[in-house]
Amino acid sequence: MNHTYGRGGALAYLAAYDVHRAIVFGRTEPRTGIDPFMNLVTQVMSQEPYAIARRVFRVVDNGSSHRGQKAADRPAAAFPNAVVVHTPVHASWLNQVEIYFSAVQRKVVTPNDFTDLAQVGDRLRAFEDRYNATATRARLPTRHSLPHFAGQAPCVGISSGAAVRS
Repeated sequence: MNHTYGRGGALAYLAAYDVHRAIVFGRTEPRTGIDPFMNLVTQVMSQEPYAIARRVFRVVDNGSSHRGQKAADRPAAAFPNAVVVHTPVHASWLNQVEIYFSAVQRKVVTPNDFTDLAQVGDRLRAFEDRYNATATRARLPTRHSLPHFAGQAPCVGISSGAAVRS
């Protein structure tokens, strides 16, 4: 029996998760990096309520495309209402979007039986659509229920990951 193994390439899946509305904004890119990350930021920040919010907190891990002060300054320069908050080093699990990526890993990309990258992208989009249709937000205190949350801005967890090989 002969087995041949052929790599079909890799696809980066970047996603943002609105913790208040339980909505995922995802996109696939040929690779990760500053430009793909900023494409995701633009995708989210160009929509309401983020475009018109007084502040939008963007929780990010310390991935190479969004680490450090320069990475915090880029979204703020493009979108003055964007406030970047980094999770502590080695604590990306605090970012709520990582829970979504865990589900993607278990339910979408395992086993890795894709025939090509288009199939990977299609399966990721289908899962995102289903997730957005069925997910419910966590029952957290609202800005109306606690006085110190008055005027709370939308909070969006941003991360990149789930690089998938075909």
